[in-house]
Amino acid sequence: MRVVFATFAAAAHMQHLVPLAWAMRAAGHDVVVASQPDLIEEITGAGLAAVEIGADLRLSEQIGDKGMIAEPSGGPALDFVALTDLSCSQPERTTYDYLHTAFTVLSMCVYPALSSERAIGDLVDFARDWKPDLIVWDTMTFAGPVAAMATGAAHARLMFGMDMLGLARQRYRAILASRPPGRREDPVAEWLTPLLDVYGCRFDEQAVVGQWTIDPLPAALRLPVDLHYLPMRYVPYNGPATVPSWLWRESSPTRPRVCVSLGVSARDLLGGDQVSVRELLDGVADLDVDIVATLDAGQLGDSPSVPDNVRVVDFVPLNALLPTCSAIVNHGGSGTFLTALSHGVPQVIVPDMMWDTPQTAEWLEREGAGLCLPANGGLTAATLREAITRVLSEPSFAGRAEEVRRGLYGAPAPRDVVPALERLTAAYGGR
Repeated sequence: MRVVFATFAAAAHMQHLVPLAWAMRAAGHDVVVASQPDLIEEITGAGLAAVEIGADLRLSEQIGDKGMIAEPSGGPALDFVALTDLSCSQPERTTYDYLHTAFTVLSMCVYPALSSERAIGDLVDFARDWKPDLIVWDTMTFAGPVAAMATGAAHARLMFGMDMLGLARQRYRAILASRPPGRREDPVAEWLTPLLDVYGCRFDEQAVVGQWTIDPLPAALRLPVDLHYLPMRYVPYNGPATVPSWLWRESSPTRPRVCVSLGVSARDLLGGDQVSVRELLDGVADLDVDIVATLDAGQLGDSPSVPDNVRVVDFVPLNALLPTCSAIVNHGGSGTFLTALSHGVPQVIVPDMMWDTPQTAEWLEREGAGLCLPANGGLTAATLREAITRVLSEPSFAGRAEEVRRGLYGAPAPRDVVPALERLTAAYGGR
């Protein structure tokens, strides 16, 4: 088969697809990854062929031009996060007015930035020439389904976290069905319809949720959505990297090692973090532990000093670091969260409130494999210090984290998903 993986230009999202892309390659299929030019080096660095679509993606600039992002240095962080919460976690977030507003903001500001008309046109042109059998697309990269529908390729969504979009669409469509025919406004359909019309295609819900969905999360985090899900075990990939000599020379530290990571999505795409780096550093300053903090100069900002027990590195592959750690403090982003689960490392999560981070953090705490601390002004050095002390001193956290890790092996690895993708592609192709 010929397979296109499509993602917008975000390293964290691209890294989710690499193990499956390589599984397809190892099974003998031709694979390319399509994205904006500013991700091409990351794609080729993973040993995969890249196809450029659209122009460089500068998401913070594009959304900022529409007034949807606050300055990282002042007041509450990303305004659009609150406006586009699709978790349906509270009754007021399942109403027509709320979901209509969320989908309007996404369809006006976010989705067109991630899949511009130029990017969609480029991907359609490439697909018409290359004739892929299957297009696998990141759940926020709608160039993928448009290109698939325009060329008759089968297409599947690849999730990076909980299926908030699928749940919100299910709730919203049920609400629309109960409204009079003239009052069934669907901002996502209104955005996609003219894009599909260009290629002689009609909008249907598969343009939003795919013909099927590949889900790399633990089964316990699957939401009650009536869609075809294909489970796949998450396999960590953190990008091309050299394991630093200090890490392998000190692979058995004499005192507990704790990783502090805020991920790369907010830093690289949105220009800032939701969590106070100063509070994080103050919280670990006097602990009898070795801290490895993956922070860059921008995140450190005006912090006057770094505690003696903290080693600051711009980047270190978590897949190499976490086996040496007794705990990790993180923002709850899916790559960091799932990599920690894969290594059975207890977590202290300070959710950055993006996508599903509050829900996954609360689930982890219920499982007894970590703790969830409040962000948005509720984090203090004292609460962080207490949480780290607990997960290190109470053996139950490490025990439950290991049980969760073992439970992940109930899902098929990427290589074991390939035969199912072959069957589904044959069933759906050309529809």
